Amino acid sequence: MSISKRPSKLSLPQVNPGVSTVLEYLLLTFPAINDATWRERMATGKVHRDDGTWITPATPFKPQLRVFYYREVASEPSIPFAEHTVYRDAHILVAYKPHFLPVTPGGRYVNECLQQRLRKSTGIEALQAVHRLDRVTEGLVLCSLNPDTRALYHQLFKLRQIHKTYQAIAEVDGNTSLVGREWDVKNRIEQSEQRFRMRVTEGDANSHSVIRCLQQTDTQALFELHPVSGRCHQLRLHMQSLGWPILNDRYYPVLQPLSPDDYTRPLQLLSKGFEFTDPVTNEPRRIEYDGNLTLN
Repeated sequence: MSISKRPSKLSLPQVNPGVSTVLEYLLLTFPAINDATWRERMATGKVHRDDGTWITPATPFKPQLRVFYYREVASEPSIPFAEHTVYRDAHILVAYKPHFLPVTPGGRYVNECLQQRLRKSTGIEALQAVHRLDRVTEGLVLCSLNPDTRALYHQLFKLRQIHKTYQAIAEVDGNTSLVGREWDVKNRIEQSEQRFRMRVTEGDANSHSVIRCLQQTDTQALFELHPVSGRCHQLRLHMQSLGWPILNDRYYPVLQPLSPDDYTRPLQLLSKGFEFTDPVTNEPRRIEYDGNLTLN
């Protein structure tokens, strides 16, 4: 059994979805966790208010009540790849995240995530990732070390004041020369019927990427990608919309059957680097991973 050392938290909605207790709301919100499990957690103090008082099965639903709970899984996978620090100062740490390692706890992963690994190795419990990167994507993740300046780095991503560079590999037709060409991709991305997948739909564009081809062989091409916006799965969908789904993508264009991770076939998408003006020092920063994706 893996149990998170730090609680997750949620605030009950202002509008009651038709429940009478906190327990009923949790069952509605987390359908994969059964009634007996929540009752066991409540009986051992693993569900509580912000003042530490326990929430019980009889605790009534109250709009905006903050609920703290501890995530736990019966069997947590161990990811056999290592992260490492690329840059660190008093306020931020930029780490390389390997394929298959989640950034933060989620699903089957509690302690086996980049954030928790870095907290353990640095001894800094306040360390927190300030943006997301898909579990199957490798590359750089920016983390905040100082809670007093954390909001400034969150704003870089929220206000699109950080320039991100990615690399991707896709299968292509070797008869068409792509090297040096550039595509400005804008479309509308929304959540699909399956909550974990996104889709391109009709309507005003809410996503924007600039993509160019760097290298090409008879069967594959290496692309450099610059996301202007930050929609979920944006780069994966934009590559698909150009006709070149990213190599080894198990979500797009066709969802593959659920199966264990194949460590020999990682998604060929790399978060390569960041450029931004540091909001604390006002100095320009360019932080890059020294590795690259390589064509077969």
